Amino acid sequence: MRYPVLAGAAVVLATAALAACGSSSGGGDGDRAAAGPASSSSAAPSGPVPGAEADPSAPASPRAARSSEPPKIPADRLKPATGTFTEKQKDYLTDRVPVGTDPAAVLQTGQETCDRLTYLVKVDRDTAIGAVVTGEIAGAGPAVAHLCTQHKDLVERASHGYPDGVHRGEDLRPGRYRDVSPTRNCTWEVTGPGGKVLGAGSSDNGRRTTLTIPEAALAFTSTGCYAWLPEGDDG
Repeated sequence: MRYPVLAGAAVVLATAALAACGSSSGGGDGDRAAAGPASSSSAAPSGPVPGAEADPSAPASPRAARSSEPPKIPADRLKPATGTFTEKQKDYLTDRVPVGTDPAAVLQTGQETCDRLTYLVKVDRDTAIGAVVTGEIAGAGPAVAHLCTQHKDLVERASHGYPDGVHRGEDLRPGRYRDVSPTRNCTWEVTGPGGKVLGAGSSDNGRRTTLTIPEAALAFTSTGCYAWLPEGDDG
């Protein structure tokens, strides 16, 4: 039997444990012409001239071309206040540290993500995977790819799961799934062409259940079930 308290409690315990050692997890890795006025007789209007066609070959204005993404610190300038970053740490930080941000602080965020995954895996592997599926542990993909590669299989499994919500079309992968930490209000429904219900169920006692998404499914809706993982993951 699995209750939603497990997922919440595990994450809370992980956060509390990591808060106590947060100051030491990443501390040793890094630091922290204006133009002249025109003649009144020859000044051009500031707006577009009525009837004039825009030149398609003209470059876009700086405002239109400006990216909303803040500039990032170049890889060759990613240096801690003391010591050096390892190659794995530098790979993780590349294109991830905004100018004016301490690279060591960004690195610590990734390390804390790895620590949370490691802790939750020891408590319950399904809960750890579910936390990645739902986004409760954010940024797991990049952190695992560079800082804690031992969890790659966990992130891979999470990429095939479903959080609560409505999933349609290409997001659907036919197969059998089991829920993770369902609440007593866990309900689900699979529909096909014309809105025909292909499968539905609930878990009013909070017990875990399974469902099948058939090839004909067009939509899958889950509420109060936290996350669904593919069957066959017994590791």
